[in-house]
Amino acid sequence: MAQNGISIVEVGQHKSDDDSWMVINGTVWDITGFAPRHPGGADIIREYFGRDASEIYNELHGPALVANHLGEGKRIGVLCKSSADESSSTRSSTNVATQSVEKPPLQSIVNLYDFEAVARETLSARAWAYFSGATNDCFTAAMNIDWYARILFRPRVLTGLKEVDSSTTILEHKYSLPIFNAPASMAKLAHPDGELALARATAGAGTTIIAPTMASFSIEEIVDALPPHHPFFFQLYVNKDRSVTEELLESVCKLKPRAIMVTVDLPVLSKRESNERYEIGVAQKTASKGATGVKGKAQARSASNAIEPNVQWKDIRWIKEATGVPIFIKGIQCAMDARLAYENGCAGIYLSNHGGRAVDTAPPSLLTLLEIQANCPEILEKMEVFIDGGIRRGTDVLKAICLGASAVCLGRPFFYALGYGQEGVEHALGILKDELETAMLLVGITSLDQAHPGLLITADVDRYIYQGEGHPFAKHISRSRL
Repeated sequence: MAQNGISIVEVGQHKSDDDSWMVINGTVWDITGFAPRHPGGADIIREYFGRDASEIYNELHGPALVANHLGEGKRIGVLCKSSADESSSTRSSTNVATQSVEKPPLQSIVNLYDFEAVARETLSARAWAYFSGATNDCFTAAMNIDWYARILFRPRVLTGLKEVDSSTTILEHKYSLPIFNAPASMAKLAHPDGELALARATAGAGTTIIAPTMASFSIEEIVDALPPHHPFFFQLYVNKDRSVTEELLESVCKLKPRAIMVTVDLPVLSKRESNERYEIGVAQKTASKGATGVKGKAQARSASNAIEPNVQWKDIRWIKEATGVPIFIKGIQCAMDARLAYENGCAGIYLSNHGGRAVDTAPPSLLTLLEIQANCPEILEKMEVFIDGGIRRGTDVLKAICLGASAVCLGRPFFYALGYGQEGVEHALGILKDELETAMLLVGITSLDQAHPGLLITADVDRYIYQGEGHPFAKHISRSRL
């Protein structure tokens, strides 16, 4: 090994599962054994065995994340200058083009749909495919939005309106708004500051971040972006390797989260065709390196390789006992599972179909909330209830609160706003706050604790609400085989 650094030729000699090196931003790392533990899947790591992965790494991750995952003991050395120059030149020549359309002034954005229109024109092809896509035909993703319009307001008048207060209290902490981010990975695709900008913006608006397992930055960096002692939530994917989950929970609990939200609606990654088309296109462009369309399709789903598909209620009880932190179940899609969450000691439920990224034609989250009202409304008084999916207006927020939600979460809209950085998310939250408070006054209330189902007309969707666990008339068929 040369004293002035390691050559890229030497790095290239270490490209097997039992002996693998990788270059990230001029530093050579020993990543032997890391591929199966990579939160984003093993395939992308194996693709860069013995190579410089700086470009793809920097697109998705903060600079300190690699050391956080691998540990300083895996740092081998630095790339020699000649190899570094050569690697930089290669990366520049193969860089996937991003759109360079100039964004309109932030103050010209008057609603969340405006952010989406800007994002469509300015995000990279990869970012747009990831953020905008959903499962199969995207029916559930569309219903999430459409069903809010199918529920009507029933305003009251002459109720004595003065100052309006849109604050709420969750797990004994007061927030200025009942609005949080839906925890999703790869925020850095929208802006270099990723979750750091989300954390600063939400905290500045008097709410907070739900930090995701697959964040672009470490949980420590995200919490450091918040004001001292500011509350936060953490979203957990249970890893196939129990020791990885244990280590992660230990690190998170040292930072004292208000709750841990365990995602359970994605035992396998669904077929997201926009992602697959993008990855196949990239694979075809780099076919000279041995990539194929099949490989590109596999890469689009590789993130699920590290997620444990066999999570059961006993695992939820283990997480609760191991951490001593309030537990939410994220991905509730029927009333019976909501009841089970309560019976298993959870502090809250998070109604979600993964923004239409779980099974397509699953019910919109708003229908799940109505099903809980019809079957086990008592648990709404005993647990916190978060809901995401389709929320684009302050009126949507108010409808969810009227039906018993504690708070709402937004995914895509905040990622679109993140294209403007922290200021974009702050502006989006300001828009929602104004729309929410205006809607409150127009329906005749001045605080969220006055919101109730009587302010809504749900007749257009009531026929879709199941009562009981089974189908109202269809029976399970078990055919005898002679």
